[in-house]
Amino acid sequence: MDIVVNEELKAYIDPLTAEEYEALERSILAEGCRDALVLWGDVLVDGHNRYGICRKHGLPFQTVQNTRFQSLEDVYLWMIDQHLGRRSVSEFQRGVLALRKREIVAARRAQVAAPSPAPADPAPPAHDASTGRAAPEPLDTREALAKAARLSSSQVVMIEKIQKQAAPEVVAAVKAGTISINAAAAVASLPAEQQVAAAAAGKDELRLAAKRVRESRRKPRSESAAVPQQEAVESEDTVESLRQRVAALTAENAALRHQVAALQEQLLARAGGADQAADAFAPF
Repeated sequence: MDIVVNEELKAYIDPLTAEEYEALERSILAEGCRDALVLWGDVLVDGHNRYGICRKHGLPFQTVQNTRFQSLEDVYLWMIDQHLGRRSVSEFQRGVLALRKREIVAARRAQVAAPSPAPADPAPPAHDASTGRAAPEPLDTREALAKAARLSSSQVVMIEKIQKQAAPEVVAAVKAGTISINAAAAVASLPAEQQVAAAAAGKDELRLAAKRVRESRRKPRSESAAVPQQEAVESEDTVESLRQRVAALTAENAALRHQVAALQEQLLARAGGADQAADAFAPF
């Protein structure tokens, strides 16, 4: 039979690197094409690289039909699940595939729920009444996405940010392993022209750009942390000044008391002298 190569399906999964392709070619030349190519009718679904190598060298191969496919969405979901389970797929690629799966699953669940009248329970039905197809589990939380991609929730968030904000040059760099997911997510915060310039300058500049972004995020925190410290210093100054004021007032109060006591003694002394003078003129 004639095998049809659907370019959209072929491009749906990131191609092998040159090194990976050469390793696969050497393996097939040495051991033959051990895994069967997966077809949907006459359309090639899985094994595009193996098919190309076998045709190039005139080598035999086997095919197998997947009869469970009912739509192109089924094919996409199957391809995603196959690649999510492969160890050779990078963390970034797994995150991207999980995000694609989320979109397909969300659209399918909406489609499955649409024909039915709104029930008291808003949850979509478990099966599509028209096809009998099971409604896929939703991937509407970070935890579900992380589990599907075998990543952490924070990695999923960063990959989603890269997908939405990173320039194509930065995406290419993280796909090639030039920079980490963390660094690429940081660089994705920059304006597009700065991202492109950093990517054009190479790996070191990309890493420096990521470092600058992280430092700029930490700086406001340092400044905000300095405010309570400054307030604490000012508070200590205020307490010390109050203590000094209290000490001065206490000393002033003691001095006033001393003056009052001296005045009282003078008045008593004068009063005593007046009494003696009165006694001298008193009649016998």
